[in-house]
Amino acid sequence: FVQEHRRECSISISEDRNYIVLKLTGSFTAQSFMKFIVEAHTLGREMDIHSYLVDVTEARNIDSAFGNYKFAYQEMKSTPGVDRLAKVAGLISPDDHSHDFAQVASTNAGMFLKLFTDITEARNYLLQK
Repeated sequence: FVQEHRRECSISISEDRNYIVLKLTGSFTAQSFMKFIVEAHTLGREMDIHSYLVDVTEARNIDSAFGNYKFAYQEMKSTPGVDRLAKVAGLISPDDHSHDFAQVASTNAGMFLKLFTDITEARNYLLQK
């Protein structure tokens, strides 16, 4: 018996055209999220945007610590199409800590990922030069 994890992702450009918005719902692993990252980063490259708001307020990271570590240290660095200059604000629910280790691993691997529970703070982070 394999449990099916329903997940969806929408990708759009912010109204002010300063960042790309990824909205995820459901449960996901780092690997299942990668195709959405590449898609968002492709749009970012086309629009000359390097900032991303990843709204996971309705999504849970169900990956293992090793899966998150491998994602940060190997997959994000070796997958074609990933923006190495990406600045990412992760918008999370205040009671959801499933994204914490991914943030630590990503930061330690040299990526610009910060988690927020407030949309205004997340946007302000993305707009800082």
